[in-house]
Amino acid sequence: MSQTRDYDAEFKDNTERKYAYDFDFDVMHSYMIKAFRSFFRSGNCLELGSFKGDFTRRLVDYFPDITCVEASAEAIEIAKENLPQTIAFHQSLFEEVTLQKRYDNIILTHVLEHLDDPIGVLKRINTDWLAPGGRLFVACPNANAPSRQIAVAMGLISHNAAVTPAEAEHGHRITYSLDTLERDARQAGLNIVHRSGIFFKAMANFQWDRLLTTDIISPEYLDGCYELGQRYPDLCSSIYLVCEAGSDG
Repeated sequence: MSQTRDYDAEFKDNTERKYAYDFDFDVMHSYMIKAFRSFFRSGNCLELGSFKGDFTRRLVDYFPDITCVEASAEAIEIAKENLPQTIAFHQSLFEEVTLQKRYDNIILTHVLEHLDDPIGVLKRINTDWLAPGGRLFVACPNANAPSRQIAVAMGLISHNAAVTPAEAEHGHRITYSLDTLERDARQAGLNIVHRSGIFFKAMANFQWDRLLTTDIISPEYLDGCYELGQRYPDLCSSIYLVCEAGSDG
């Protein structure tokens, strides 16, 4: 896109939508780790789009050597206050950053949908950053989540893959489904070794935030939603791919 983006402004809540919900931090992050961890490689880790470091904090338990790239200087300062000083931060766009090594694990969670050139960044991951045998973990909000399909049926959004004005204010450029996410990964030359979804979700994030303050939702119910999501990935809150470098890598 030709206009200059203000990445500090994009992560601010707007009148229609929060940038991140308690549901993301308290529920989805833990289940993302649960979904990813059996595929982790030993070695180092690159997190692309670390935001304020909430997901980074979970990665510390698995990787002693972590590098983070984040476009927002304000988010990096917040992350640095709450994370080990051993983590290396780069305040840069993915398209412009220079990294001096390759990585055994690359994490890209709820970031690809924000990029102006997602295929170009995936190509950089494939050709420049993945170590031999390394793996990319890419997760995105799912266009076909039941909560989103219900919103379409209610007339709140025009179609499953629509980018709403509130999402656009937060920097969203696309709403992925499994087929379009796989399409972009393949166009970047990546090999997809696993595909699935995380957490069956029939309610919107703001509804989940309200429920999580009550005793209506039990840990067992949350686990059940995660397990159901393994059966029906196309009806999950998030979809994800585990990829390895392809022939162009």
